[in-house]
Amino acid sequence: MATTKQRGFSLLETLAVVSFSLILAAITDIAFQSAMKQDHVNQAYNTTLLALRRARDAAAADMRIYEVTFTGPVAGVNGGTITVTQDVPTAPVLFTATLPPDVTFNNTGLPAVTAPDGFGIEGNTFDFDQITGGGGNTIYFYPDGSAQDAGPNGGNPNNGVVYLGMTGHLPTYRAVTLWGYTGRIRGWQLNNVGGAWSWGQI
Repeated sequence: MATTKQRGFSLLETLAVVSFSLILAAITDIAFQSAMKQDHVNQAYNTTLLALRRARDAAAADMRIYEVTFTGPVAGVNGGTITVTQDVPTAPVLFTATLPPDVTFNNTGLPAVTAPDGFGIEGNTFDFDQITGGGGNTIYFYPDGSAQDAGPNGGNPNNGVVYLGMTGHLPTYRAVTLWGYTGRIRGWQLNNVGGAWSWGQI
């Protein structure tokens, strides 16, 4: 009499497949999260660069002074805001740019290295108005392409730097510098080479 054998997966084989699937899913999730973080950092950096360039170009095109103001993060809402308006009373807002919530304007935990373009000593997240001591968060772009400060001692070239990144994750830190005389804007990334941190131009 013929016997019929039924064959399936053993418990050990099933556990091995499930374990492998979970490990693969975990690796995929980690890679995805890392890619998302990098994308958010790049988005915040590009937003900052483009806001400054747009304000500078608008000043030259419209023959007007444009004001750029940086605002720190609002917890759980955004990582910081850039507002651009014409420098006249009750002027309409040209545009407002907002950073992703997980990337903020900050320089928390930066190592003691030379600041980008030598502007300031990394003591302030917004560090414009270098001629008058630094720490400013407002820039005025003029039709001639220059960037100047304001206030009672206004009219000085507004050299400075702004920092951004994910707090506690040094490789995500970026900086944008501004040369007041020419309105030149440059981007920077914090790099670790041989265990030593330094700013490298992007």
